Amino acid sequence: MTIPTTAAPPSRWVRFRDSYLLHSFRRDLIAQISLLIFIVMVAAAVLAPWISPTDPYDLAQIDILSSELPPFWIDGSDPYYLLGTDAQGRDLLSTILYGTRVSLIIGFGAVFLQALLGVCFGLMAGYLGGRVDAFLMRLADIQLSFSTLMVAIIVGALVKAIFGGATFSDYAVPLLVVIIGLAEWPQYARTVRASVLAEKSKEYVDAARIMGLKSRRIMFRHILPNTLSPIFVISTVQIANAIISEAALSFLGLGMPETQPSLGSLIKSGFDYIQSGSWWITLLPGAVLVVLVLVINLLGDWLRDVLNPRLYKN
Repeated sequence: MTIPTTAAPPSRWVRFRDSYLLHSFRRDLIAQISLLIFIVMVAAAVLAPWISPTDPYDLAQIDILSSELPPFWIDGSDPYYLLGTDAQGRDLLSTILYGTRVSLIIGFGAVFLQALLGVCFGLMAGYLGGRVDAFLMRLADIQLSFSTLMVAIIVGALVKAIFGGATFSDYAVPLLVVIIGLAEWPQYARTVRASVLAEKSKEYVDAARIMGLKSRRIMFRHILPNTLSPIFVISTVQIANAIISEAALSFLGLGMPETQPSLGSLIKSGFDYIQSGSWWITLLPGAVLVVLVLVINLLGDWLRDVLNPRLYKN
């Protein structure tokens, strides 16, 4: 007599291959194109030190006599500078690659800080309730009453006034990550709190309490994994918002200095030269910024539709 054997559970790769997420992605051409463009832009930004024609941080490679050269398709261009040069004589292609990397670092770093603060505060507010919930949510309401850009401008101006412009320039990237991150955490906190309120009344939470598990373990090991879907959706939108906030702050003079290229500082550096005919100094980085934000938002819209259980179809 043979003992029947149970089939081995499918591997993670098999579950992912047969998942609705991958099935939906294969059917959505816009999502595929957006992801491809995003991967290319991220790869180009990461590999900027190796694929850029010049180093915009190296003063020895900057020729002021070659300033404001047009892109290769316009008469008077230099074949060495494919996208032309800016007012300082820097190769515009190189500055865009380095600037995209800085903008992505600030965007991802700020969203990580937002998620860290928002998830922790949202978990505590939703699970503990009472005065903790009232205090954290009133704090979030106060911050949400101001626009993100306004909060970032106020904090950025205070930091510059206290530490000085030179110090701000030396630590511009981490300071902008903190400024933009602190301005947007209520978005995560309110969303996580709503999810926790729906989860904490379920049976598995009651069972964890009966087993004597501590509140911290219940929140982070049991409730948090069931609230990840809205967090992922918010993160895609917030990355785009953080990149736009950095560009806006840099354009207003409260972000990255012109000597440290980001997409925002590049747009600002060429704004005064548009009417003189050197439109490419501003418009080309601006076009890269628009494409980057657009593909991130398109991926966020697709992810929101896929992770929405009301839209799930067999």
